[in-house]
Amino acid sequence: MSTRKNASKPALDRFYQIDEEIASGKYPSARKLAETIGFSEATINRDLAFMRDRLYAPIEYSAIHRGLYYSEKPYRLPGAFTSMEDMQALGMAKNLLSLYHDTPLYDAAKNLLDSFTAPLASDKNPGWYEDRIIVPPVASAPVSEETWKVITAGLKENKAIIFEYQGAWDEEFKPRRVRPYQLLFDTGVWYLYAYAEERKAIRIFSLPRIKNPVLTKDTFTLPKDFDYCSNADGSNFGVFAGEKKCRFAIAIYGESIPWVQERKWAADQATKETDDGIIISFTSTQYGKVLEWVLSKGCNAMPLGPNELVQDWKIHINLMKKMAGKSTNPL
Repeated sequence: MSTRKNASKPALDRFYQIDEEIASGKYPSARKLAETIGFSEATINRDLAFMRDRLYAPIEYSAIHRGLYYSEKPYRLPGAFTSMEDMQALGMAKNLLSLYHDTPLYDAAKNLLDSFTAPLASDKNPGWYEDRIIVPPVASAPVSEETWKVITAGLKENKAIIFEYQGAWDEEFKPRRVRPYQLLFDTGVWYLYAYAEERKAIRIFSLPRIKNPVLTKDTFTLPKDFDYCSNADGSNFGVFAGEKKCRFAIAIYGESIPWVQERKWAADQATKETDDGIIISFTSTQYGKVLEWVLSKGCNAMPLGPNELVQDWKIHINLMKKMAGKSTNPL
């Protein structure tokens, strides 16, 4: 087997394989380990020295069996001593990393988890979950490495950040200066939850719309009420910065009934059955997201309150009605 082919294999992966071979009682030699694992004998000898000196593995050589063994039994490397259920749970968690695929976080996190779950990567312990438990892809927006590094540095050091930003309604990029509080992730997109100094208020910025970020030398004190989840007040409609708290009531019909009932939309949500559906009511500060949610259900959702939501919903419905009347088949 070519040693060059496996040159990028994590060292921790090799340690686990060496550990498995020695613990099996086969008394493998360094040469046999090199053949089995697919690395040079010199590399295996360095690994064995590291395992003895740094990981304190009780590796000894048996002159009778002409191979290696553990002088203390039972002994396994700490990671390999973890229960199979725990290791499989960690392996399954690797699939969740697909949500972070378009960020610089992905490669580092995946390599780390690959190393920790190396004991599973064998004929005895196949990673069956990799093909059977998956996270379907969602539309995502890539984040530049420069933007990620500057923002995470600002979070770590509590330093203000300046950048150019193009909002959803802006035709051009505009300068912004913010105090970064948290990074938020919602349906494939990363957001910065921050205090905008020019607006003197909390704002949310989409990372893909940020360019030319710069970390300043100006530090700030993180306020006690900085946490996004606390400010969302138990409302679970995704990323949205709202200040006004409203009591919502929405009638749900048809196939949307089980979809709504099986989820937790807000801490204080309540449902009531009607002749033709249900009415769900809850409190939330995420007005824009709730309106978006109601519209996404089409004819299976109708807002009952507050009146502002009812009127905005009617405006959208009437606009769609006009568009439907003008539509033509392009085919």
